[in-house]
Amino acid sequence: MDQFKGQPRLPKFAVPKRYDLRLNPDPIACTFAGTVAIDLDIVADTRFIVLNAADLSVNDASVSFTPPTSSKALAAPKVVLFEEDEILVLEFTDILPHGVGVLELGFNGVLNDKMKGFYRSTYEHNGEKKNMAVTQFEPADARRCFPCWDEPACKATFKITLEVPADLVALSNMPVMEEKLNGIVKIVSYQESPIMSTYLVAIVVGLFDYVEDHTSDGVKVRVYCQVGKADQGRFALHVGAKTLDLFKEYFAVPYPLPKMDMIAIPDFAAGAMENYGLVTYRETALLYDEQHSAASNKQRVATVVAHELAHQWFGNLVTMEWWTHLWLNEGFATWVSYLATDSLFPEWKIWTQFLDESTEGLRLDGLEESHPIEVEVNHAAEIDEIFDAISYRKGASVIRMLQSYLGAEVFQKSLAAYIKNHAYSNAKTEDLWSALEAGSGEPVNKLMHSWTKQMGYPVVSAKIKDGKLELEQSRFLSSGSPGEGQWIVPVTLCCGSYDVRKNFLLESKSEAYDLKELLGCSIADGSGKNNGACSWIKINVDQAGFYKVKYDDSLAAGLRNATESKSLTSIDRYGILDDSFALSMARQQSLASLLTLISAYKEELEYTVLSNLIAISYKVVKIGADANQELMSGIKHFFIGVFQFAAGKLGWDPKQGESHLDAMLRGEVLTALAAFGHDETLKEAVRRFDAYLADRNTSLLPPDIRRAAYVAVMQRANKSDKSGYESLLRVYRETDLSQEKTRILGSLASCPDPVIVQDVLNFVLSDEVRNQDAVYGLSGVSWEGREVAWKWLREKWEYIENTWGSGFLLTRFISAVVSPFASFEKAKEVEEFFATRTKPSMARTLKQSMERVHINTNWVESIKKEDNLTQLVAQLSSN
Repeated sequence: MDQFKGQPRLPKFAVPKRYDLRLNPDPIACTFAGTVAIDLDIVADTRFIVLNAADLSVNDASVSFTPPTSSKALAAPKVVLFEEDEILVLEFTDILPHGVGVLELGFNGVLNDKMKGFYRSTYEHNGEKKNMAVTQFEPADARRCFPCWDEPACKATFKITLEVPADLVALSNMPVMEEKLNGIVKIVSYQESPIMSTYLVAIVVGLFDYVEDHTSDGVKVRVYCQVGKADQGRFALHVGAKTLDLFKEYFAVPYPLPKMDMIAIPDFAAGAMENYGLVTYRETALLYDEQHSAASNKQRVATVVAHELAHQWFGNLVTMEWWTHLWLNEGFATWVSYLATDSLFPEWKIWTQFLDESTEGLRLDGLEESHPIEVEVNHAAEIDEIFDAISYRKGASVIRMLQSYLGAEVFQKSLAAYIKNHAYSNAKTEDLWSALEAGSGEPVNKLMHSWTKQMGYPVVSAKIKDGKLELEQSRFLSSGSPGEGQWIVPVTLCCGSYDVRKNFLLESKSEAYDLKELLGCSIADGSGKNNGACSWIKINVDQAGFYKVKYDDSLAAGLRNATESKSLTSIDRYGILDDSFALSMARQQSLASLLTLISAYKEELEYTVLSNLIAISYKVVKIGADANQELMSGIKHFFIGVFQFAAGKLGWDPKQGESHLDAMLRGEVLTALAAFGHDETLKEAVRRFDAYLADRNTSLLPPDIRRAAYVAVMQRANKSDKSGYESLLRVYRETDLSQEKTRILGSLASCPDPVIVQDVLNFVLSDEVRNQDAVYGLSGVSWEGREVAWKWLREKWEYIENTWGSGFLLTRFISAVVSPFASFEKAKEVEEFFATRTKPSMARTLKQSMERVHINTNWVESIKKEDNLTQLVAQLSSN
């Protein structure tokens, strides 16, 4: 039996075709019992059957295999569960006959509290605490509910029957076929599913309300939520029904199932899960409350619903062959969710916000400890860590880059062909490239190889010399170290106007282009004598390419002027800012030049650009603080000046008929001003918060500005005056809206008093905060609170690891607490602490967090060496 231990994949001598699964969950006792009969095709000589199982007790006497040629069941004399490998090995006396037989097993398990496998989630009904039973199987946890071939390529059909308390709602992937009452229990059997992977099987049992609608071709769509919250499901219902119609057209294949249920689960580790026909969500990603949800909440619901429904085709109908190709699922669903949201809500200009996806991907991929889009997975424990910004965000960004290169129509037609060819089966990355190659006639495989097989991305350096534009590519690393690698880079550039535009591929390390030949113009030399030359060149137009651009001084000055005069689109203004920030962090340009560029954004009003500038400002202020205190207060003052213009235009109160983007921007700008201690903002925020405490329905604190008020309250809180902090906790305890709870949790630790931060962190571990939400409490720890947070993490590590150690949320604790530091001593401390405490599922995150500490430290050291920085900041502030 030992030959099967330590293998990344199951042996191929038996292939499951159909599961007949019966489960009997008991939400009160938190246990379940079950039986499964699997139609199994024996395709090679073997005495063994090897499948996945974990955290189950299998009843040995129930195990039997009935071969195709006889009606006599064979017992398995030896049944062993190898917990470490999560496999169940059955040994039979003789070699099993080839063909399809039936394997039967009986088993028991516990409805765990780890938010994976078959687990329990708690809710209140009429003041009474109850448990619901929920499944979460991706990536490899169906094996915790029933023994199975728990690999994406082992697709089969599923016939599911549940025995549950008669008063509960019981849902699965397919519609109910029959329901029989038997005293206080009912037996619910469901239609047999089409062929699908085990990670998409789903079961939910509990008390729910629902709202219902239909798609244009009659597919029933429902949103289920806790009793009393049905109205909060209406927005998601509208998006869901419309999105299914849209994807039917886009993929040229109808939605394959008779119904689509979407359900909000109170305890849920991820954002949502695309189970076939029964999609599960965190409450914050599905429910929208007209009175208490912010514009950003509404947008989140729309994009998450579109993402999950895209998976019904891309992932569920056509499934990745192995987790190496996870990015196909996630990158694609991320990209196409923007396509759907843009179609439903064009006024949101959602494609401008796609830049946030690219930026997150670029930030992670700028690390030496990144990984390629296609990553080798050798053990189930490694899979969780690749559900990251590379698979989702870099994945989505290279798809956008390719679509922009091939053209939207060719891209769509090729995708439809890919889905048709691989429906109800599995595919690898190369299969998608082949379909796009066939549809476009372009060498897609060759183009994309450098983007998915190697990690990282290039920085393209641009300079003008003797009338030539010289471009050179090298791997960009946030550490500033030289990197290896070469890419086929789709270069787009504009010169002086968007009418003069060129596209070409940079395939070599460097190239020089004659400007007259390339663009029919020359570039201004900075002398002020223009002579008809164009005044700026922008490379990577609309940020469609997944790379950074570094301009020489004269090109950079031209772009700074073009930014100030609003000659560039908001997407390009975003790109120039983000590239400059990344280059400054990598010490390839000074902080002085970044701040000088930022001063050109003083009249910026576009949501996407300002939102990124705000994110950059938080980072720069903290790094400035590590360099020296005087510099930090100067930089804070400078940013307050930059944001004043937008704050003045937007005001505190929503305006009649204003855009969705302005509603989101108001909250972000005011939050930044509060965080930087702007006195007027703090006073006004506290005044409005007090009005809200007196009357929860006041119009003075609409949802879009609540976070700003909460952060302001926490700026004023300290150990001798905790009143504001205690009031916020009261609001937290009184609300039953998850979005409100997470808004508050994300604000508490922004307090500059370490004593309060310590208190907040302990509150985060209390039973008042659901395990799924604890990481929100760590997200905004103040610069002053870092040390306390690190001490707290060490003291509570054993508890944290026991509670979150079996899922991916543990990695969020590490990155949130470790990454903000900026000293080599701290890096050494972290390394020593984790030397004996690391394990495979957190190794990658730990290395990435340590690398970030080194990057911060080197950046601080280089800022200390910049001359006259404090004077420059003062000068920029007074301009």
